[in-house]
Amino acid sequence: MGDALTNEDWFARARRVIPGGVDSPVRSFAAVGGTPYTVVRGEGPYVWDAEGRRYVDLVQSYGAVILGHGHRAVTAALSEAIVAGTTFGAPTPGEVLLAEALTAAVAGCEQVRLVSSGTEAAMSALRVARGYTGRDRIVKFDGCYHGHADALLAGGGSGLSTLGLPGSAGVPAAAVAHTLVVPYNVVPELDDQVACVVVEPVAANMGLVPPAPGFLQGLRRACDEAGALLVFDEVITGFRVGSGGASAAYDVTPDLWCFGKVIGGGLPMGAFGGRRDVLAVLAPTGPVYQAGTLSGNPLATAAGRAVLEHLAPGDYLALAERAARFALRLADAIGGAGLPVRVPVLGPLVGLFLSEHEVTDYASARVAVSEGRYPAFFSAMLERGVALAPGPYEVLFPGLAHSDEVLDTVVDVAAEAAAAAASALTGRGRP
Repeated sequence: MGDALTNEDWFARARRVIPGGVDSPVRSFAAVGGTPYTVVRGEGPYVWDAEGRRYVDLVQSYGAVILGHGHRAVTAALSEAIVAGTTFGAPTPGEVLLAEALTAAVAGCEQVRLVSSGTEAAMSALRVARGYTGRDRIVKFDGCYHGHADALLAGGGSGLSTLGLPGSAGVPAAAVAHTLVVPYNVVPELDDQVACVVVEPVAANMGLVPPAPGFLQGLRRACDEAGALLVFDEVITGFRVGSGGASAAYDVTPDLWCFGKVIGGGLPMGAFGGRRDVLAVLAPTGPVYQAGTLSGNPLATAAGRAVLEHLAPGDYLALAERAARFALRLADAIGGAGLPVRVPVLGPLVGLFLSEHEVTDYASARVAVSEGRYPAFFSAMLERGVALAPGPYEVLFPGLAHSDEVLDTVVDVAAEAAAAAASALTGRGRP
């Protein structure tokens, strides 16, 4: 950068030229207070802000990074790819190779089409489902986030919940007229008007909420009986809970998948895929239109392939074991310092609810978050060099760069931060 601007300086400049000063609302710190830190570089489990402060980063671009920032396998792949050109609007070998890797890893996913974001993937999967079935209705689950496409913003969790929004202005009633929002972890009754049921198989946008036993299997049966398609949004879980994603972990095969985050190696990338007969409705072979100038971008496919080639089955097992140990110690540290806490863990995904209440769906997640402890804890952690997501509905993303030593440091910091937050909250008359 070469200058001495502070985080506040950068945020002030950003607010003049970017709405709210951010390109994604949760980054604004509106839910936690204070000024966002401006990241100037990252390495492994760490990021550095504009003022030179280093943080243990448990955001990891909301799960897009799994190997750690600036990993040599990714930077080497990008260095090689960039000299050949950045975009062509024509077929490239890289998109074929990445599609082959995705379909080889995920049983039942016979074809994929690459796009540039998880939102695009979900939006396109719904269009395919409607085109294939000839039906209009979509069933989604309260608190599950599938990007900011109009039809999926109702009950969207994630940033919507962080900002206290039930949906979004600018979305006409007609856009959600065919969207039915139902409680997570309850199998809904479906009729012959339902095109698809779309679900996060592991809910990770209302905090971390695992599927109840039998829930995903029940969805599969219900969709089969109604002639509807089952869509798994694995933008977060895909290639993070394992190479086969949540569908392999729970032995439930959907008709369509949505992928993102890890598969782009830190660059903008998404994909939707599924059964060959379902995807046959896509143009140019079928009547369902979908397109993207930068879809299959050669830099993103190179980075994504580098990550997938680097990951081995043992890496997933080691990361899950490390996350489980971290979650237990984190819960002990926070609880021992005087804050009620629940730290759910599933594979490498770690949740954090500063509440005694059990969380099984969006309604119970809102109750836990409404107790209002997260902002004080977040700020205390940040002051001590640990960066969590600036919103209480996100999860923690320890990755392969987060060694036990790094995570032990986080636990030690969490004990101090929880004690400070508990003291501050008591001083305000809040337990």
